[in-house]
Amino acid sequence: MNITGIIVGAAVFLSIGICHPITIKLEYYFGRKGWWGFFIPGLIFAGISLFLDNYIASTIVAAFAFSCFWGIHEVFQQEMRVLRGWFPENPKRHDYYARRREELKDILKEGPSHRHLKEKMRNSRK
Repeated sequence: MNITGIIVGAAVFLSIGICHPITIKLEYYFGRKGWWGFFIPGLIFAGISLFLDNYIASTIVAAFAFSCFWGIHEVFQQEMRVLRGWFPENPKRHDYYARRREELKDILKEGPSHRHLKEKMRNSRK
């Protein structure tokens, strides 16, 4: 019997569980700029995984690195959730949220459409 898959699966499940509340907190306190809080640890864990001799440990650390990289995407999605009122906004950043709601008012009315959302966000940065 081989339990390697179960061990790796449990570790990935745990890493997702760890990253989810961090995403919410990063967006709350730092907004979209908080994506660096996932990028740098992701790079560090990816680098560490390259030098581990144990396959299970290397896989787990690499999976955590890629959970961090996925967290970057989730920080941007979390901002949209806050703008839609699904999560609380930081009162200290109310002016920022009001400005973003005005910029993205068409998207926020339409609901989640990822392709359309990405295009609008890309255009709003110009």
